[in-house]
Amino acid sequence: MMKHINQHTNHITLIAGILIGLGLMAKFMQFMGWSNGLLIAATVIAVIPIAIKAWQAIILRTFSIELLVTIAVMGALYIQEYVESSVVTFLFLFGAYLEYRTLQKTRSSLRELIDMAPQEAILLLEDGSRENISVDDVNVGDRLVVLPGGKIPVDGVVVKGQASINEAVITGESIPVNKSNDDHVFSGSLLDTGYVEIIAEKVGDDTTFAKIIELVEEAQDSKSKTERFLDRFSNYYTPAVTLLSILVYIVTRDLHLAITFLVIACPGALVIGAPVSNVAGIGNGAKNGVLIKGGEILEKFAKVDTLIFDKTGTLTKGKPEVTDFHTFGSMKSRDILGLVAKAETISEHHLGQTIVKDARNKGYDLNKYQLTASEAIKGKGITATVEGKNIVAGNRKLMDAKGIHIESNAAQYALNREMAGNTAIFLAINGKMEAIISIADQIRDDAREALADMRANGVKRIIMLTGDNRHTAESVAKQLGIDEFYAELLPNEKVDFVKKFKEEGAIVAMAGDGVNDAPAIATADIGIAMGEGGTDISMETADVVLMADKLSQYAHAYALSKKTIRNMRQNIAIALAVVAILLFGVLGGQVHLASGMFIHEGSVLVVILNAMRLIKFNTKASKKAKQAVEKVSEGFAA
Repeated sequence: MMKHINQHTNHITLIAGILIGLGLMAKFMQFMGWSNGLLIAATVIAVIPIAIKAWQAIILRTFSIELLVTIAVMGALYIQEYVESSVVTFLFLFGAYLEYRTLQKTRSSLRELIDMAPQEAILLLEDGSRENISVDDVNVGDRLVVLPGGKIPVDGVVVKGQASINEAVITGESIPVNKSNDDHVFSGSLLDTGYVEIIAEKVGDDTTFAKIIELVEEAQDSKSKTERFLDRFSNYYTPAVTLLSILVYIVTRDLHLAITFLVIACPGALVIGAPVSNVAGIGNGAKNGVLIKGGEILEKFAKVDTLIFDKTGTLTKGKPEVTDFHTFGSMKSRDILGLVAKAETISEHHLGQTIVKDARNKGYDLNKYQLTASEAIKGKGITATVEGKNIVAGNRKLMDAKGIHIESNAAQYALNREMAGNTAIFLAINGKMEAIISIADQIRDDAREALADMRANGVKRIIMLTGDNRHTAESVAKQLGIDEFYAELLPNEKVDFVKKFKEEGAIVAMAGDGVNDAPAIATADIGIAMGEGGTDISMETADVVLMADKLSQYAHAYALSKKTIRNMRQNIAIALAVVAILLFGVLGGQVHLASGMFIHEGSVLVVILNAMRLIKFNTKASKKAKQAVEKVSEGFAA
């Protein structure tokens, strides 16, 4: 029965409103008997769902706002204040209805995501025919067809065709990207033009899109420290108000005043002010391709004063290219490249994959080479045995560790390349230095503006930690106006630096690619993972995931956290101010039960509407940020 009544609360509210209207009309026409009967009926009907929630709270041994209202309404009926008893219950239900509708709007970003979920897929059968199936029936390995205007049903890899795909649902970026053979596509993306066939790699709850929805749902339901404090506060505040209202009655012997005090002191706006801000802020992030894992993360992120970045793939585009191949021994470059590229197929590092890509672009069939042993050495490079030859490829530290001598001319050549902004990869075969591959990566287009924007929002210190050489790191640091940089670091050394900065009192956010930098990301106060499409490890270990792999999203996330916490504090201030004003008004005889309830419900809506401003929040570079960008650019030019 209770469940049935709760489901029809909106109808009860409407009926109560009609009865109150009729009751007031009867009172105006001097039909007092009819007026009182209609108003009492409105009160009794409207108080039922309120009393049910109050009873449910008592069973759970908590004091709820509904309990205060129920007590107050019973008191109003006792002193025959039927207008006030009916109006209070109606306003409370109507206010709850408006709160619900408004809260639904704050969750609009999540609802929009869910609505974008693909429902069907086109399965390509072995005989070449097509069959429309439910997306739930797609299995890993199935070959699917996506036509113009269609949604990508699962995560997969393109095996045929070419298309322009809008990945806004994943990355928050509305500009379509071109996809062709071997490119990865993500569930929920929209194919604008073209045609592709894909092989399903992740289906159902394993798709990136499904994980985004799951993370956002969990984040919006999680509570911040402020919310948890307010919950504890209300548990003490509500019974305290009840006792104070009793004290007011004992002192004044005015039951009407005590009942009014009881209702007016309800902490409705105070309780809802923090969670609605968090929900709206997290929803805004999801809409803009930023996954923030809960209100507590938002609060902590807003306090960050030190940003630490990895270089490759974070401050730079992560798409390095081979700029030079220089030999020093008797072997020819074409022979060296094939052996080294085969060895690098075991590497997950950007630089190793760049060498593999370069070899394949030059027509090498790496499947022809026999790889019999291999080892990836974090922060240094790789060793392998290819075609019976011992291959060592990496930085100076690896060469020193393997006892490989670097001639002075090779060392000077590497230094010159590094000073020009390249990363020098030393290649040794059978214990002898044979060549150096120069690889360069471009700084992200939005890096300068994003870093300047974050400085303008309160970041005091920006640091770069990289495994790359000192000269390349210095070049990047100068171009971006970075305060400090530390080069030639191993993953565990990055962790040590993060710990060091935290011990110094800094509140640290660490941004990396979510794979090699996972330990440092996990150690920081706030871990930021940058990886297009969101790798599994980045979505699991980081506190914030930037789906579009752009630093501008980082700046947006940081500004959003600041804005959300300010919004939350505004809501708390509004709630406390209204309660204080109303209580003084009650004690001064200026505020009555119905008018006070009206103002109280109005304050609840005010804090919700204030939080809703976060839904449309959009980071724009401030004048300070733009000036900082210009200053950095001028300094670099000089």
